[in-house]
Amino acid sequence: MTDSGGADARSGYGPTKMTSSEAFVESLVAEGVTKVPGIVGSAFMDALDLFPAAGIDFVSVAHEQNAVHMADGYARVRNEPSLVISQNGPGITNFVTGVAAAYWAHTPMVVVTPSAGSMGVGLGGFQETEQLPIFSKITKWQVQVNRPERMAELMRRAFYIAKAESGPVQVDIPRDYFYGDAEYEIFPSATVRRGAGTAEQVAEAARLLSEASNPVIVSGGGVVQADGVAEVAELADYLSAPVANSYLHNDSFPHSHELAVGPLGYQGSKAAMRLISEADVVLALGCRLGPFGTLPQHGIDYWPAGAKIIQVDVDHRVLGLSKKISMGIAGDAKATASAMLEALRAEPGQRGRDERRIARIAEEKASWAEELASWSSASGEPLSPRRALSLVRDAMPADAIVSTDIGNICSVSNSYLHFNNPRRFLAAMSFGNCGYAYPTALGAKLAAPDTPVMAYVGDGAWGMSMAEVLTAARHGIPVVAVVWNNRQWGAEKKNQIDFYDDRFVGTNLDNPNFAEVAKTMGAEGITISAENEVRAGITEAFSLGKPVVVNIDVDSSELGEPFRRDALRTPVRYLPKYQHLNG
Repeated sequence: MTDSGGADARSGYGPTKMTSSEAFVESLVAEGVTKVPGIVGSAFMDALDLFPAAGIDFVSVAHEQNAVHMADGYARVRNEPSLVISQNGPGITNFVTGVAAAYWAHTPMVVVTPSAGSMGVGLGGFQETEQLPIFSKITKWQVQVNRPERMAELMRRAFYIAKAESGPVQVDIPRDYFYGDAEYEIFPSATVRRGAGTAEQVAEAARLLSEASNPVIVSGGGVVQADGVAEVAELADYLSAPVANSYLHNDSFPHSHELAVGPLGYQGSKAAMRLISEADVVLALGCRLGPFGTLPQHGIDYWPAGAKIIQVDVDHRVLGLSKKISMGIAGDAKATASAMLEALRAEPGQRGRDERRIARIAEEKASWAEELASWSSASGEPLSPRRALSLVRDAMPADAIVSTDIGNICSVSNSYLHFNNPRRFLAAMSFGNCGYAYPTALGAKLAAPDTPVMAYVGDGAWGMSMAEVLTAARHGIPVVAVVWNNRQWGAEKKNQIDFYDDRFVGTNLDNPNFAEVAKTMGAEGITISAENEVRAGITEAFSLGKPVVVNIDVDSSELGEPFRRDALRTPVRYLPKYQHLNG
């Protein structure tokens, strides 16, 4: 995890004799690293011993997967590479899910994997496994340090690629290579800067937008990474174009803006879906247009098959990958939006504000808000999940960071969570792993200690991350976790209701009160069972300035639409002993 502190911390120095552990640690100092999550291990202990003197805080976690999620949250909030490390063998294999999640979240991260000693490779020694193949499909770059003398060089390269390609990179270091001495040169990695594509591309995109009757902008995670929200807003204002957030990037355009229409994808905004369905030109900025984020929802097959699609992304590999496009621009979202606006303004005759389109956008937004409110109006006990989602959103502090897990209620929250600033929404993204939200929130809080941070976690997923309450208590990280306790794996239970005649196998959960469990782990706990307890409970949770777990008991009978219905079908059974199970 990095700190953008003074130049002295990153200035480096010329060739100097030092140990390879010192070269490793000084490389982190040159990159501004101040926090490293992981679990202590003998494989890197010589370097670990130097952390305190170097000003690096080692954040000891309960499980290595959560260390990666913590680094993920930190990097996404700070928009700088983070670093994670642990013991070779089982400690490193526990990284896999977290690294895959970071890969699909486009999180810049250096994953350091200490490995078996160079003289013992292939002998089947203690905690030995081949650590590079495991991560080959979920990293942007991999390298094994092949000589201790290359420690600083390869660490510097890793930070560069993590920044340049917005994803995790792996540096595998044989454990004996933390020892020995050599001449090392320490200096920070370079940062690549991208532009807006070619002048011809920008001009053609501007022409398409200028001639469009119903242009729509999709603002994605690349806009957040590029610090380009203001530029997108200027372009949208000029075009009087509605702006939809790409799936799980609700912070990529301010909710309060009159042209904001909400997110696409699962449990997204009907206003966004209806308006984009009418588009003749779609400008997708910093967005890979992933298949799960453009699937039909709420019964609306909204993707405009006949529209001209202009896709802009720094990664040329995603251009035209999931959707047919008219133009692909490998460029920075901020720079490209700014260049397009400049090209539009240079055309003869200024484009005026289109009051008709503005009114239509307002009408669709109001209609969707009214419908969503009606879905969330059910009172009484047990507490309706939708009602609870609405009340918790209204009770949380302004400008809070929210991380969400995968699962039924957490996924439904996509309809409810609104943000006016970037880097406020951290979701599990398309890898969709359970146990993501809480450790990610801990990393976010370390990155932004003055900003309120809340995690949304289902009761099933909470079982995978609950141990990190110990980490929060030990390190004094005041994150508020809301555990939606409906005593079931809700998303899968809905599938069993719809396809398997209410045969519940593995989906019912016998849970404790997680607030009480948290108290035994050194945190605070608050229990909410009724509507009139929500605002007071959430307000108290944030006022305590401590790690808090809020157990919200919610109705188990209210379940959202399954988000993998496309992968299921009515069962057919042929064997006699199973025929009674036919639908």
